[in-house]
Amino acid sequence: MITKETARRLDPVRVIDTALAIADDEGPAAVSFRKLAAQHDVTPMALYRHFKDKDDLLAALGDRLLADVVLPEPTDEPWDQQMHALLSAFVAALRAHPRLADLTLARILVAEPGLALAERALGLLVEGGFAVDDAAEIGRQSICSLIALVTTDPIAREVSDPEAREASLRRKRASLGALSPTQYPLVTSAAGALVCPSSQERYYAVGVDLVVAGIRGVLDQ
Repeated sequence: MITKETARRLDPVRVIDTALAIADDEGPAAVSFRKLAAQHDVTPMALYRHFKDKDDLLAALGDRLLADVVLPEPTDEPWDQQMHALLSAFVAALRAHPRLADLTLARILVAEPGLALAERALGLLVEGGFAVDDAAEIGRQSICSLIALVTTDPIAREVSDPEAREASLRRKRASLGALSPTQYPLVTSAAGALVCPSSQERYYAVGVDLVVAGIRGVLDQ
């Protein structure tokens, strides 16, 4: 029998919050019903009231990330500037949970927040001059590129401990710097920037700029 106290502990929003914290620290593979049950002081079977299996739980995490996307209000700005703002909002939500960013891909055309994002993006692309089917392909590839931008963030992929992270980055810089400057003059001179961006803000700004510029470039072909 599920008591009121157990039901409170099993509030799906609170369970997702816990799963999100675990996944942020250890990755989605570390999320388990057993671990969640222990943190909520219930049996693992009790969680099946809300999630039929781990895949269902991970889907809920993807939905949470999409729900965090703050869609900018439509403006009178050119379509590409509005697209830039829209994609920047998408990236901003994913940046908070880089280990989970790829969970959003399968949920964009399922979860209501993802559908709202897709509809806005398609509308802007059609406004820019793309046919609907071409807009769908451009939109899909743009979203995939930005998810990859987040999941491959050189800083986010490192260990969270600052000292350990810096030690790892130093080793990588040293490894590139030790290459033959005659054979690899540009790689060795750019070792620092290749290993780690000067700042995460610039890393993401350049990433979104490249995607939007690419969209404009396809339109101009």
